[in-house]
Amino acid sequence: MQHIFISPLPVAMSSWSEAFPSASISADLPNSTRKKDQETIFWLHIDEDRQHWMTKTIATILQDYKNAKIVILANKPNHTESLYALNLGARGYCHAFSAPNVLNEIKTVIVNGGIWLGQEFLQRLIEASIKLVENQPEYVESLLAKLTKREKEVAAEAAKGLSNKEIARVLSITERTIKAHLAAIFERLGAKDRLQLALMLNGNFKKS
Repeated sequence: MQHIFISPLPVAMSSWSEAFPSASISADLPNSTRKKDQETIFWLHIDEDRQHWMTKTIATILQDYKNAKIVILANKPNHTESLYALNLGARGYCHAFSAPNVLNEIKTVIVNGGIWLGQEFLQRLIEASIKLVENQPEYVESLLAKLTKREKEVAAEAAKGLSNKEIARVLSITERTIKAHLAAIFERLGAKDRLQLALMLNGNFKKS
Protein backbone atom coordinates (compact mmCIF):
# COMPACT_ATOMS: atom_id res chain seq x y z
CA MET A 1 0.00 0.00 0.00
CA GLN A 2 1.21 3.48 -0.81
CA HIS A 3 0.52 6.65 1.15
CA ILE A 4 0.49 9.99 -0.65
CA PHE A 5 0.23 13.26 1.25
CA ILE A 6 -1.02 16.19 -0.82
CA SER A 7 -0.05 19.36 1.00
CA PRO A 8 1.21 22.89 0.32
CA LEU A 9 3.95 22.23 2.89
CA PRO A 10 7.44 21.70 1.42
CA VAL A 11 8.06 18.69 3.66
CA ALA A 12 5.80 16.30 5.54
CA MET A 13 4.96 16.96 9.19
CA SER A 14 7.01 14.83 11.56
CA SER A 15 3.89 12.93 12.69
CA TRP A 16 3.11 11.98 9.09
CA SER A 17 6.65 10.74 8.46
CA GLU A 18 6.72 8.80 11.71
CA ALA A 19 3.42 7.08 10.91
CA PHE A 20 4.33 6.27 7.30
CA PRO A 21 8.10 6.55 6.68
CA SER A 22 7.85 5.57 3.01
CA ALA A 23 5.03 8.01 2.19
CA SER A 24 5.48 10.63 -0.50
CA ILE A 25 4.42 14.27 -0.32
CA SER A 26 3.40 16.51 -3.17
CA ALA A 27 1.77 19.92 -3.64
CA ASP A 28 -0.76 18.36 -6.00
CA LEU A 29 -1.76 15.01 -7.42
CA PRO A 30 1.18 13.14 -8.98
CA ASN A 31 1.21 13.22 -12.78
CA SER A 32 2.59 9.72 -13.14
CA THR A 33 0.13 7.05 -14.25
CA ARG A 34 2.17 4.34 -12.53
CA LYS A 35 0.67 2.49 -9.57
CA LYS A 36 -2.83 3.80 -10.23
CA ASP A 37 -4.15 0.28 -9.67
CA GLN A 38 -2.27 -0.08 -6.38
CA GLU A 39 -4.17 0.35 -3.13
CA THR A 40 -3.46 3.93 -2.10
CA ILE A 41 -4.44 6.23 0.72
CA PHE A 42 -4.43 9.90 -0.20
CA TRP A 43 -4.08 12.25 2.76
CA LEU A 44 -5.36 15.65 1.64
CA HIS A 45 -4.11 18.52 3.78
CA ILE A 46 -6.50 21.48 3.67
CA ASP A 47 -7.22 24.84 5.28
CA GLU A 48 -10.07 27.27 4.66
CA ASP A 49 -8.44 28.47 1.44
CA ARG A 50 -8.34 24.94 -0.05
CA GLN A 51 -11.95 23.81 0.38
CA HIS A 52 -12.83 24.15 -3.31
CA TRP A 53 -9.55 22.42 -4.14
CA MET A 54 -10.66 19.57 -1.88
CA THR A 55 -13.90 19.11 -3.83
CA LYS A 56 -12.12 18.95 -7.19
CA THR A 57 -9.28 16.77 -5.94
CA ILE A 58 -11.51 14.15 -4.33
CA ALA A 59 -13.49 13.84 -7.57
CA THR A 60 -10.28 13.42 -9.59
CA ILE A 61 -8.84 10.78 -7.27
CA LEU A 62 -12.01 8.71 -7.25
CA GLN A 63 -12.14 8.86 -11.03
CA ASP A 64 -8.47 8.05 -11.70
CA TYR A 65 -7.51 5.71 -8.85
CA LYS A 66 -9.87 2.75 -8.54
CA ASN A 67 -8.29 1.43 -5.33
CA ALA A 68 -7.91 4.77 -3.58
CA LYS A 69 -9.13 5.84 -0.17
CA ILE A 70 -9.09 9.45 0.93
CA VAL A 71 -8.53 11.05 4.33
CA ILE A 72 -8.86 14.79 4.93
CA LEU A 73 -6.27 16.40 7.21
CA ALA A 74 -7.73 19.72 8.36
CA ASN A 75 -5.83 22.51 10.10
CA LYS A 76 -9.06 23.64 11.78
CA PRO A 77 -11.52 20.74 11.71
CA ASN A 78 -15.22 21.50 11.80
CA HIS A 79 -18.20 19.17 11.82
CA THR A 80 -19.94 20.58 8.76
CA GLU A 81 -16.84 20.34 6.58
CA SER A 82 -16.28 16.75 7.71
CA LEU A 83 -19.85 15.84 6.76
CA TYR A 84 -19.37 17.43 3.34
CA ALA A 85 -16.04 15.64 2.81
CA LEU A 86 -17.63 12.28 3.57
CA ASN A 87 -20.48 13.05 1.20
CA LEU A 88 -17.89 13.71 -1.52
CA GLY A 89 -16.36 10.27 -0.98
CA ALA A 90 -13.66 10.74 1.66
CA ARG A 91 -13.32 7.84 4.09
CA GLY A 92 -11.85 9.82 6.95
CA TYR A 93 -11.51 13.31 8.40
CA CYS A 94 -9.15 14.34 11.18
CA HIS A 95 -6.89 17.06 12.53
CA ALA A 96 -3.75 17.66 10.46
CA PHE A 97 -1.69 17.45 13.67
CA SER A 98 -2.99 14.03 14.72
CA ALA A 99 -0.43 11.81 16.42
CA PRO A 100 1.24 8.95 14.47
CA ASN A 101 -0.69 6.27 16.38
CA VAL A 102 -3.98 7.97 15.46
CA LEU A 103 -2.99 8.12 11.78
CA ASN A 104 -2.21 4.41 11.85
CA GLU A 105 -5.52 3.70 13.54
CA ILE A 106 -7.30 5.67 10.83
CA LYS A 107 -5.49 3.63 8.19
CA THR A 108 -6.57 0.37 9.82
CA VAL A 109 -10.20 1.47 10.04
CA ILE A 110 -10.57 2.63 6.45
CA VAL A 111 -8.58 -0.26 4.94
CA ASN A 112 -11.08 -2.59 6.61
CA GLY A 113 -14.00 -0.76 5.06
CA GLY A 114 -14.81 1.62 7.88
CA ILE A 115 -15.12 5.39 8.06
CA TRP A 116 -13.12 7.52 10.49
CA LEU A 117 -15.01 10.42 12.02
CA GLY A 118 -13.45 10.80 15.44
CA GLN A 119 -15.32 10.42 18.71
CA GLU A 120 -16.31 14.08 19.07
CA PHE A 121 -17.84 14.25 15.61
CA LEU A 122 -19.61 10.91 16.05
CA GLN A 123 -21.25 12.13 19.25
CA ARG A 124 -22.25 15.43 17.68
CA LEU A 125 -23.69 13.70 14.63
CA ILE A 126 -25.66 11.25 16.75
CA GLU A 127 -27.13 14.06 18.85
CA ALA A 128 -28.17 16.01 15.76
CA SER A 129 -29.50 12.96 13.93
CA ILE A 130 -31.74 11.94 16.83
CA LYS A 131 -33.64 15.21 16.39
CA LEU A 132 -34.00 14.89 12.63
CA VAL A 133 -35.78 12.45 10.37
CA GLU A 134 -34.54 11.77 6.84
CA ASN A 135 -35.59 14.85 4.89
CA GLN A 136 -37.28 14.22 1.56
CA PRO A 137 -36.70 16.69 -1.29
CA GLU A 138 -40.21 18.12 -0.89
CA TYR A 139 -39.57 18.92 2.76
CA VAL A 140 -36.19 20.49 1.95
CA GLU A 141 -37.82 22.65 -0.72
CA SER A 142 -40.44 23.78 1.79
CA LEU A 143 -37.63 24.88 4.11
CA LEU A 144 -35.77 26.70 1.37
CA ALA A 145 -38.97 28.47 0.30
CA LYS A 146 -38.58 30.46 3.51
CA LEU A 147 -35.30 31.93 2.26
CA THR A 148 -34.45 34.63 -0.23
CA LYS A 149 -32.48 33.69 -3.33
CA ARG A 150 -29.25 34.98 -1.81
CA GLU A 151 -29.92 33.18 1.47
CA LYS A 152 -30.41 29.94 -0.46
CA GLU A 153 -27.00 30.43 -2.10
CA VAL A 154 -25.36 31.08 1.26
CA ALA A 155 -27.13 28.07 2.82
CA ALA A 156 -25.94 25.78 0.01
CA GLU A 157 -22.30 26.82 0.44
CA ALA A 158 -22.46 26.69 4.25
CA ALA A 159 -23.85 23.15 4.06
CA LYS A 160 -20.69 22.15 2.18
CA GLY A 161 -18.61 23.22 5.17
CA LEU A 162 -17.17 26.36 3.59
CA SER A 163 -16.02 29.09 5.94
CA ASN A 164 -17.51 32.59 5.87
CA LYS A 165 -14.34 33.76 4.11
CA GLU A 166 -14.70 31.13 1.39
CA ILE A 167 -18.44 31.75 0.94
CA ALA A 168 -17.76 35.48 0.61
CA ARG A 169 -15.20 34.76 -2.08
CA VAL A 170 -17.50 32.39 -3.99
CA LEU A 171 -20.50 34.73 -3.91
CA SER A 172 -18.50 37.98 -4.21
CA ILE A 173 -19.97 39.56 -1.09
CA THR A 174 -18.45 40.56 2.26
CA GLU A 175 -17.94 38.28 5.25
CA ARG A 176 -20.08 40.64 7.30
CA THR A 177 -22.95 40.10 4.86
CA ILE A 178 -22.44 36.32 5.05
CA LYS A 179 -22.74 36.45 8.85
CA ALA A 180 -25.98 38.40 8.57
CA HIS A 181 -27.41 35.95 6.04
CA LEU A 182 -26.45 32.94 8.17
CA ALA A 183 -28.08 34.47 11.25
CA ALA A 184 -31.30 34.92 9.25
CA ILE A 185 -31.08 31.40 7.80
CA PHE A 186 -30.64 29.75 11.20
CA GLU A 187 -33.55 31.72 12.65
CA ARG A 188 -35.95 31.04 9.76
CA LEU A 189 -35.14 27.33 9.48
CA GLY A 190 -34.71 26.68 13.19
CA ALA A 191 -31.19 25.37 12.67
CA LYS A 192 -28.91 25.35 15.68
CA ASP A 193 -25.66 25.44 13.73
CA ARG A 194 -24.03 24.59 10.38
CA LEU A 195 -24.01 20.86 11.00
CA GLN A 196 -27.74 20.84 11.66
CA LEU A 197 -28.26 22.98 8.55
CA ALA A 198 -26.30 20.46 6.47
CA LEU A 199 -28.36 17.59 7.88
CA MET A 200 -31.61 19.45 7.19
CA LEU A 201 -30.68 20.07 3.56
CA ASN A 202 -29.58 16.42 3.33
CA GLY A 203 -28.02 16.75 -0.13
CA ASN A 204 -31.38 17.59 -1.70
CA PHE A 205 -30.75 21.28 -2.34
CA LYS A 206 -31.81 22.54 -5.74
CA LYS A 207 -30.73 25.93 -6.98
CA SER A 208 -33.49 28.18 -8.20
